[in-house]
Amino acid sequence: MTELLESTTNPFGGIIPNPQGLPPDPNDFRDRLAQSLTSWREQGYKAVWLEVPIGLSVLVPVAVAAGFAFHHSGERPNLYSPGMEDDQYLMMTLQLEPGAFIPPFATHYIGVGGVVLNDARELLVVCERHRNPGQPPFYKLPGGAVHPGEHLADAAIREVLEETGIHTRFEALACFRHWHGYRYGKSDIYFVARLSPLSNEITMQVEEIEECLWMPVDDYLDSEATSIFNRRIVKAALDHPGIRPESLQGFDDREREFFMPPLG
Repeated sequence: MTELLESTTNPFGGIIPNPQGLPPDPNDFRDRLAQSLTSWREQGYKAVWLEVPIGLSVLVPVAVAAGFAFHHSGERPNLYSPGMEDDQYLMMTLQLEPGAFIPPFATHYIGVGGVVLNDARELLVVCERHRNPGQPPFYKLPGGAVHPGEHLADAAIREVLEETGIHTRFEALACFRHWHGYRYGKSDIYFVARLSPLSNEITMQVEEIEECLWMPVDDYLDSEATSIFNRRIVKAALDHPGIRPESLQGFDDREREFFMPPLG
């Protein structure tokens, strides 16, 4: 009898073959996949989530012939060893039960900007080098995209350091905005963090930034060149305590990040 593919299940009636246990030979994979699908259907499972490592891409045509569809491709971030090479993979899915719900891939980008205010009530601002055609120069908060597997607090500190050379300490999240129809039609969530500067000397990232300076915060808020959005998020960071990182017993801080208002 043909050996079934090694697999686990999820709480939603899905079956998940072990990527490391997939046979590298396409013919062997074809036979074991066919036998496994028959068994999984008999057991009442609803869907299969097949993760194919990039090194086993030769198995993809076999899965397509069996009825699998492309879901997404990407890199699995190494949460426990930042900086280590990520594993590339292709995710494919198959409905074992007609109409079984298969969630779509991630629909959002995540970004973070930092409100950094020094003891002289000067705000750290940047002017980006790359702008839309015809767009005049304007000052904004340093910030950028959150990397896969990266905490919001770490991303805010990293982005400010990369663009301005200023070391900071994360204090709180002040607000966020949700924007639809962003890059490739996806939605975007942009968090605003309040950070305390640990250094003062600017070292600008010349590849992306045209100008960087400490600007009196009142000048920034009063400037006609400051957008309503930027004015509002800076005031939110200055006027309210925000929500702060908090560790919860029983949860791994490397995998999850919690932000809570102060107790009491």
